[in-house]
Amino acid sequence: MTDEFTQSLEYISDQLNRYVAPIIFIVGVVGNILNCLILSKRTLRSNSCALLFLISSFTSLISILIGLPTRILAGWHVDPTNTFDWACKTRAFIVFSTRTMSIWLITLATIDRWLLSSIDIHRRQMSNLKNIKRVIFIVVILSIVFYIHMICCYKANMKDEPLKCYGKSVECHIMTDLIYAIITIIIPLSLMIIFGLIIISNVHHIHTRVHTRTIISTVTPSRTEELRIKKIDHHLVRMLLVQVLLLTIFCIPQAIQKFYITFKPHNLLSKQEDALNHFLYNIEVILAFIASGMPFYVYTISGGTVFRKASKDFMKEVYRKLTCQL
Repeated sequence: MTDEFTQSLEYISDQLNRYVAPIIFIVGVVGNILNCLILSKRTLRSNSCALLFLISSFTSLISILIGLPTRILAGWHVDPTNTFDWACKTRAFIVFSTRTMSIWLITLATIDRWLLSSIDIHRRQMSNLKNIKRVIFIVVILSIVFYIHMICCYKANMKDEPLKCYGKSVECHIMTDLIYAIITIIIPLSLMIIFGLIIISNVHHIHTRVHTRTIISTVTPSRTEELRIKKIDHHLVRMLLVQVLLLTIFCIPQAIQKFYITFKPHNLLSKQEDALNHFLYNIEVILAFIASGMPFYVYTISGGTVFRKASKDFMKEVYRKLTCQL
């Protein structure tokens, strides 16, 4: 019974890697490439938030291009990272560091929006391209520093681990898993929630101040201005909730699993429980790649008319160039 259960989980994992991972790969690569092309347009890249989203999409693209093909190959049991140390080390370092960059850049974009929504003029002045380029550089360097140890720590052909390409010692497990769970997921997601809620509060305060001033001056606010404020508030709330909800769904399970793997009682689990842990870990790896591939679709659905208009203009420009060549 135990062998049948283990084989069933391995079969399901293989099917997910063979057929689901390629779909995520195509959707994620296309979405992030479109993001990079649209956000790099002159009208958007001069905006500090758009620049952060642009670099975040670029790092997510790298993470998918390096990380997902090996998952697809794993479904056919020909994953080179399982047997070659150099492939194992390189893939692990690039995927973990670029994913950290991507999530932190989205978090910084949330903080940037908070600065822009503040009534304090000094805070609003802090939101500029010069400061944004500095923090992008800092995030890239720190992400590399946090995971540089994986080049020495990770090893192929590991046994009794969630993946054959995994940390070769207990110390390596603890360091990598805790850094990923805390630095890559929990802290940035918490900051996104905190600053996102402050943004919503700031927008409501702005709405209240506008309404109060119009009452004092006995001038009825125009319907256009009222709709504009409500539209900004609505888009902001919707975009925040979609980002936080999807990141929570796709990233928190892996953070929980990392904590469990780090502190689980070794040699006390049955083969059935161990097989289930391996299966769940594989599922969470796929979910993490979904998180890397979703930004374009999140921005398109919940990013308001600005991003959708830029997307349409880009598509029209591509169509014009193609028809002219034909």
